[in-house]
Amino acid sequence: MTNEEPRLPARELLERLEPALSPARRIRAMAALIAGVAGALFVVGLWATEPGPLPGRTHLAFGLLAAFCLGWACYGGWLLRRRVALFATDRVVAGWLALVASASTTTLLIVLAVQRGEGLGVALGAGAPVVVVALALTVRAHVQRAALLRRRRDLTGGT
Repeated sequence: MTNEEPRLPARELLERLEPALSPARRIRAMAALIAGVAGALFVVGLWATEPGPLPGRTHLAFGLLAAFCLGWACYGGWLLRRRVALFATDRVVAGWLALVASASTTTLLIVLAVQRGEGLGVALGAGAPVVVVALALTVRAHVQRAALLRRRRDLTGGT
C-alpha cells in the first residue's frame, strides 16, 4: 500500500486555487479602502485650512500624502471589486504602493533635513528601515506570484 493522495484533475485543482475572497482578505481590503479615503480627506482638509501662503515643498508634501492615501483606497476598492484570489497580484500591487510611498517619504525627509542642515541621521534612521522592509516584501510578493504562475502553467499544460 502506498500513502499517495488521490490526484485531482488539473481543472478541479485550479478551481480550488481560485476561491472567493476570504473574509479576512475582504476585511483587509475594506480597511485599506476606508483608511485611504479617510486619510485623503484628512490630509486635503488640513491642506485646505492651513493659514497663509504655504511654501512649495509643503504643497508637495500634502499632495504626495493625499496621493498615497488615494492609492491605498483604490487598492482596497480594486480588491473588493475583484472578489477572487488574484494569484498574489494583490500583494505585488500592495508592495509597490508601500515601496513608492516609503521611498518618496524618506526622500522628502532627507531633502528637508539637508536643507535645514540638521536631522539627517533621524531622517535616515526612520526612513531607511521602512524602505528596506517595503522592498523585501515587494520582492517576496513577486517571487511568490512567479511561483504560483509557474505552478498554474504546469497544471494547465503550458497554456
